[in-house]
Amino acid sequence: MSHSNLPVRTWYLAMAFMSFSKKGLSAKELQRQLNHKYYEPIWAMMHKIREAMGNRDGRYELTDMIEFDEAYLGTETSEKEKKQLKRGKGSQKQQNVAVMAESVPLEAPETGKKSNYCRYFKMKVLPSHRSTAIDKVIRENLSEMSIVFSDKNPTYGNISDYVEVHITEKSDKETTVSTLKWVHMAISNAKRTLLGIYHKIKGKYLQNYLDEFCYKLNRRYFGEHLFDRLTVAVADDYRYDKR
Repeated sequence: MSHSNLPVRTWYLAMAFMSFSKKGLSAKELQRQLNHKYYEPIWAMMHKIREAMGNRDGRYELTDMIEFDEAYLGTETSEKEKKQLKRGKGSQKQQNVAVMAESVPLEAPETGKKSNYCRYFKMKVLPSHRSTAIDKVIRENLSEMSIVFSDKNPTYGNISDYVEVHITEKSDKETTVSTLKWVHMAISNAKRTLLGIYHKIKGKYLQNYLDEFCYKLNRRYFGEHLFDRLTVAVADDYRYDKR
């Protein structure tokens, strides 16, 4: 909130509106709710709040058993890029994102039916040099004692260097609904949220929107206490964090 010309009351109201909505809130809608004259300061404030959400989650490592995969999320392109658009994974409209989820196996004692319980998620935008970027994401966000499950993508070859065990399975329909169930569910929900609320997102701001999505998802059982935790996250100082 430092170096902001907006009053503290506006910040608290913004955090309240952003935490009360499970899916998200556009800057235009928040401007209307706050009855504020200008759009730009509201938009900038929301991104500062999202950055605080990302910084807060950045303090925690994912541990135990972890699902890992990638998603391609659509972003807004410039007029110049539209004339040179490619199709498929290399398209300028598609931003590559690493998705991680803590997945704990469970077994019902009565029936013996096996399932997985999901705890925390992380999503990180990857630059064009994916191979080294994935190594960096694994090293900075996962515990060294983790067991990672992924498909057999050749760019995941170095994951085993940073975790205890890396288990790969052939990518097919069965893998999507079993081994990598939670990451694909998170990807689906993230795409629906971003497309349904924000419509067009510039690539350089995509990480902020993903930070907000994961912050709320990781605190999905907090209920009315989510606002309290968000005020703590925004007020904290992250300058001396190791990451």
